[in-house]
Amino acid sequence: MSDSAPAGPTSPLVIDIWCELQCPDCRTALDDVRALRARYGDTVELRLRHFPLEKHKHAFAAAQAAEEAFEQGQGWPYVEAVLGRVEDLTREGESFLVDVARELGLNAEEFDTALVDGRHILMVDADQAEGKAIGVTGTPTYVIGGERLDGGKSQDGLRERVEEMTDLLLAASGQDAS
Repeated sequence: MSDSAPAGPTSPLVIDIWCELQCPDCRTALDDVRALRARYGDTVELRLRHFPLEKHKHAFAAAQAAEEAFEQGQGWPYVEAVLGRVEDLTREGESFLVDVARELGLNAEEFDTALVDGRHILMVDADQAEGKAIGVTGTPTYVIGGERLDGGKSQDGLRERVEEMTDLLLAASGQDAS
């Protein structure tokens, strides 16, 4: 997703979630993302950042498709639908990405065209390059307040740590966590 203005008293705190849509660990982390959204609402912006791994053949295309879904206003529902069916993506590839768009009522033809013309490649490349520059090596990885939390190694206690850091940063900025 595109960068937003820096967080401050009038803007939400940003949590970057480095994710790969063919990653089983990211599917597991989806419950944490939902819980964070439910707990913080508009106080915190959860921002998807792409980190496709070479070991997953369709991850780069899935990242591009997610960008198209965000452009069409259904980014998170699309991401959740794809992550919920990682095995289908592995088996079916790009046709699955277009099918999910159709299932969600998005413009599937535009998805197909976006995957062919590569209009979102630069965004995905930029996310991946930034991730590498800050030390992301696997997914999911959260970056909050400049601190990196690697969920690709272990997700045990990760949501609690993210919530703890978020609460501290919100308190420091004078924002309410609820």
